[in-house]
Amino acid sequence: MLMPHLDQAKKRTKNEVLVRNFEMDDKFKKIGVGKTYYVKTYGCQMNVHDSENIKAILEEMGFKENDDMEKSDLILLNTCAIRENAHNKVFGMIGRLKHLKEDRPDIITGVCGCMAQEEVVVDEILNKFKFLDFVFGTHNIDELPNILYEAMHKNKTFIDVKSIEGDIVEDIPVKRDSKYKAWVNIMYGCDKFCTYCIVPYTRGKQRSRRLKDIINEVKSLKDKGYKEVTLLGQNVNAYGKDLNADYDMSDLLEEVAKTNIERVRFVTSHPWDFTDKMIEIIGKYPNIMPYIHLPLQSGSDRILKLMGRRYTKESYLKLFDKIKKIVPNASITTDIIVGFPGETLEDFKETLDVVNKCMYDSAFTFIFSPREGTPAAKMKDDTPLSVKEERLHELNELVNKYALEANQKYLNKIVPVLLEEESDKKGKLAGYTDTMKLVNVKAPKEMLGKIVDVKITDVKTWSMDGEIV
Repeated sequence: MLMPHLDQAKKRTKNEVLVRNFEMDDKFKKIGVGKTYYVKTYGCQMNVHDSENIKAILEEMGFKENDDMEKSDLILLNTCAIRENAHNKVFGMIGRLKHLKEDRPDIITGVCGCMAQEEVVVDEILNKFKFLDFVFGTHNIDELPNILYEAMHKNKTFIDVKSIEGDIVEDIPVKRDSKYKAWVNIMYGCDKFCTYCIVPYTRGKQRSRRLKDIINEVKSLKDKGYKEVTLLGQNVNAYGKDLNADYDMSDLLEEVAKTNIERVRFVTSHPWDFTDKMIEIIGKYPNIMPYIHLPLQSGSDRILKLMGRRYTKESYLKLFDKIKKIVPNASITTDIIVGFPGETLEDFKETLDVVNKCMYDSAFTFIFSPREGTPAAKMKDDTPLSVKEERLHELNELVNKYALEANQKYLNKIVPVLLEEESDKKGKLAGYTDTMKLVNVKAPKEMLGKIVDVKITDVKTWSMDGEIV
């Protein structure tokens, strides 16, 4: 049994990152034959892509996917630790698994992902949810075959969670959710240690993949007919800083663009690492999409300092203006935390001021959620929840106003849309513009996977309607 340790997860050394290749022992390749699996994913794009790897590994072991959790032989929850709400949802689902296990004792149940990297979570599992068969974290997805084998041959919960800086494992199989767009990890972990964030503890130190491995993956996806790739990382624009190489994120973006895959995106950026060269590359290549997610978190310099964000309101606005100048049609979205410990009304008004200046295309807004083990969780927080909720409501009203105004600019315009899936609206397909706007389009199913010109006929706050030109 290998338990998570927060103190170990904090450590950062200059030790070289080990790059290894995924391998599966032949003895694991048939243990899932005749059985089905169900994977439930919570959280960010990184978790979604992790689940794509997990599903592919399970299928190499002989398991087949089942959309019905209650009829599956193996149920795995891939979890997120970034907010309290995610925690509560997972523990609620674990409660459902307990009842399933009572009715069907032979089912295999497990938890993985970021929550599994937290000491408090694993302690709670061992105390309250002993029926779970296995728990593993973010650092050993490639070891799932052995973990599952051990769990199936033990009479107690098998815990295998490594609190380490982390390695890089290439060639893990992938069962992609889409045939047209793909996630591509370019780096793992984070060394920023923002005071509110648990990610540096759950994901390990910043470690970048080799440029050649990323480019080979993108070329392979292009050859298979994929139209779009999204480059993934906790802080993508810090890519390469740990490699002691003569290339960085701007060079990587350019090399990916040169593969001529039709669409290139990247998430998530940190304003501190966003260079002028990056902006120039985005403006230079038409296949790098003019969509940038640029987290603000707060508009108050005092709060930004308490958050450990390493930029100021002024420098953020300067960066925003640079992007808009070089990429005029860029759609920019953001993240904002309301009610950080010590936030005053004046601090909140500074945030509203930035929103009024930037007029974001959309924003993900949250009330501060303390994460045990982070510095912010120990800070004095005497703002009533009711006040935080009022501020969140006021912020959302403003965000929604600008989101609708941004969409209204598209009315009667012709825009390129990648048609990705059947829409919830009958007889329509859904897809995204180059600027990441959701569009429901009147089109036959045969058009799926194509990038088409669409005339926008109606706009709402979070979506648009259109028809093919």
